[in-house]
Amino acid sequence: MSPSTTPRVRAPQPARPAAVPVSRRTAAVLVVAGVAGLLMLLWPLLLDAPAGERVDPPFVFLVLLPVVVAVVLAEVSEGGLDPRVLAVLGVLSAVVAVVRGVSPGTGGVELVFFLIILAGRVFGPGFGFVLGCTSLFASALLTAGVGPWLPFQMICSAWVGMGAGLLPRRVTGRGELVLLAVYAAVAAYVYGLLMNLSSWPFLTGVYVPGQELQLAFEPGAPVLENLHTFVVYTLLTSTAGWDTVRAVTNVVAVLVLGPAVLTTLRRAARRSLVTGRVSR
Repeated sequence: MSPSTTPRVRAPQPARPAAVPVSRRTAAVLVVAGVAGLLMLLWPLLLDAPAGERVDPPFVFLVLLPVVVAVVLAEVSEGGLDPRVLAVLGVLSAVVAVVRGVSPGTGGVELVFFLIILAGRVFGPGFGFVLGCTSLFASALLTAGVGPWLPFQMICSAWVGMGAGLLPRRVTGRGELVLLAVYAAVAAYVYGLLMNLSSWPFLTGVYVPGQELQLAFEPGAPVLENLHTFVVYTLLTSTAGWDTVRAVTNVVAVLVLGPAVLTTLRRAARRSLVTGRVSR
């Protein structure tokens, strides 16, 4: 076979590293923040209260979480966010806040999370976590959406951005878009489920013994029983409607706008200098 007819084998593209590294201490703080967020969401299922007794939310968690988030911001900044990366963070937070004002989630249509997912993919899990917090906080200020639900929205969106940064780095090209689209769909459902969990014990009224269709939280009931009730509540009130529309919206946004946005973010990442050192 002549050299001119020798088939060319395309070399595999190298994995793209995260633009912003995460130190071990920052990773540990992210884990602590994640555990605190889970406790905020799961406390109704873990609470051992007498049956029929009124259960009030532990408002101390609402004070604790912003403190944890502030520590995470400080740790991630120390891990390698130079002024240019901070500028990118500010711009993206502002863009997400404006986009959320344009698509406020009416009927489940939200264009917020696809940008958080793409930024987390490019800049890494730490950046994605911080962007999820700051962008939801900024949008709440812009849309007058500050309330007891805001800490839950911040931690859940932070997990969405962090999860995108933890996706496999070796997937590139069209495979990367498919991976991000699938993740966007899963994240939409998980976000809706977690937000439902934060409000479910207080929106469904008081548990009434003997009632056939029971969607209310029952203090003192076994964990699996309350969990089953919560799953039924979520399927009936959220999954088939709001969450599905949110998932479709994010998948379409990732597939249509993803290539251009990823290119722009990676160009911005190359121009940003990461000056902090990552401890080994």
